[in-house]
Amino acid sequence: MGQGPSGGLNRQGDRKPDGGGDKKEKKFEPAAPPARVGRKQRKQKGPEAAARLPTVTPSTKCKLRLLKLERIKDYLLMEEEFVANQERLKPQEEKAEEDRSKVDDLRGTPMSVGNLEELIDENHAIVSSSVGPEYYVGILSFVDKDQLEPGCSILMHNKVLSVVGILQDEVDPMVSVMKVEKAPLESYADIGGLEAQIQEIKEAVELPLTHPELYEDIGIKPPKGVILYGEPGTGKTLLAKAVANSTSATFLRVVGSELIQKYLGDGPKLVRELFRVADDLSPSIVFIDEIDAVGTKRYDAHSGGEREIQRTMLELLNQLDGFDSRGDVKVILATNRIESLDPALLRPGRIDRKIEFPLPDIKTRRRIFQIHTSKMTLSDDVNLEEFVMTKDEFSGADIKAICTEAGLLALRERRMKVTHPDFKKAKEKVMFKKKEGVPEGLYM
Repeated sequence: MGQGPSGGLNRQGDRKPDGGGDKKEKKFEPAAPPARVGRKQRKQKGPEAAARLPTVTPSTKCKLRLLKLERIKDYLLMEEEFVANQERLKPQEEKAEEDRSKVDDLRGTPMSVGNLEELIDENHAIVSSSVGPEYYVGILSFVDKDQLEPGCSILMHNKVLSVVGILQDEVDPMVSVMKVEKAPLESYADIGGLEAQIQEIKEAVELPLTHPELYEDIGIKPPKGVILYGEPGTGKTLLAKAVANSTSATFLRVVGSELIQKYLGDGPKLVRELFRVADDLSPSIVFIDEIDAVGTKRYDAHSGGEREIQRTMLELLNQLDGFDSRGDVKVILATNRIESLDPALLRPGRIDRKIEFPLPDIKTRRRIFQIHTSKMTLSDDVNLEEFVMTKDEFSGADIKAICTEAGLLALRERRMKVTHPDFKKAKEKVMFKKKEGVPEGLYM
């Protein structure tokens, strides 16, 4: 009994007077452990488990395989499209081949080559062949009539002579050979002296092609052509080679004798073809060397060959200054007998500038000797001034021949250096050959 009150006192003493015993502060409690510890989770069964997708983690091998399959798919799609196109186009190719064979049967073989003289209407024309009369024939429906024009080359049926095709205008093989494909190695630096001549040909030929606006600003038309004249060996062809080396324009080189053809009308036709090709490839330069072969003064000819040469020259006159404008085509003529040329060829408007090439003076001789001996191995006793100051008339070609002959004399004696006596012997030999071969007074 006595312990009862004490026990009650003890319980009351444990209480807080403010009544805070009911509201205790919560401490941090760790998360509850998983329900299963050390047990394997059982697989769920039923419809929900069957419909649920598994978790897939992509790996590198899976990605590479996917890319490989996509590429294979692309190849298969391309192959399918190719096969479909082949199946679709095959009937068209067979039909085109059948139509082509029918056209060949209509054309016949062989086919004649002729010229179209005149178009009468869309389906008829007057044609002629190289030999024989003219014919009034029909034009087959498969011929492209837009390309037909008077003067063009056509294909004709072998028997009925109807127009069955058109021949494209090809460049004459002789003209294609005249085109300089590889630029010459000679440049202006290889020309001794001739500063005035180089300046004139640059103003007349190169400057109008590179800077035509200068002539427009000053209000003049640029020169159409120049003629280079002078004694043989003074550097006319060499200067033309330097022009071909320095310019980027198309360079056509012709010798006057090439324009003289065997059959009637071929010479004028070749001149027309030459200037047509030069116009197509413009800007271009036409260099006609030895123009006196075709451009001599006109006279009463008694033979067909002489008349044909005069007709060729007349066509050349027409091409130089005719009704059609030449455009960016410049002409360089070269000759050593300018007095024999026809005055119509030399008049202003055709040849606007005449450039004379005289025999070299002392300064020019010295420069030419320096150019030709620059690569030679000379001994110490060589005195070139003796040959520079000589009173003999040397041309540039003579000086080159002297240097070459001196080198050959040194090689004959198995020497690697050219001596002064070699030059003296070479000079005597060259001057003897020169006086022996040229009749007195020809180039006076």
